[in-house]
Amino acid sequence: MPTHSEILNATPIAADAVVAQAKSMFDQGYRLVTMSVVDLGDGNVDIFYHYDLNNEMTHFRLTHPKDKPVPSISPVYFAALLVENESRDHFNLQFDGLVLDFNRTLYLDEEITSTISAPFCKISTIQKKD
Repeated sequence: MPTHSEILNATPIAADAVVAQAKSMFDQGYRLVTMSVVDLGDGNVDIFYHYDLNNEMTHFRLTHPKDKPVPSISPVYFAALLVENESRDHFNLQFDGLVLDFNRTLYLDEEITSTISAPFCKISTIQKKD
């Protein structure tokens, strides 16, 4: 059975090459579609960078320790700040060079972030009757 990286046909990339690769993609006219994060359950995450040019998708996969900062591509693709902040909210990832850091409050308010740790918000929307 193929792994998620084989299904996406993602090219592996090292952390020290992420920003240079983003700059290369930008210079070639690619748009950043989004980034996806997969928790591998062993202290690492796979971060997928999805780019598009003329309806052809190109993917890169960074396997990275969850407790080490990830190079931010937001200085190259400004809109990446949204998905990088979202990844911080959900997976508690840190990004070096993030142009605007919401400090885990992009989607979650301070009351929630001070009492709940990442990953994922675990507050139920179902109210119990007394």
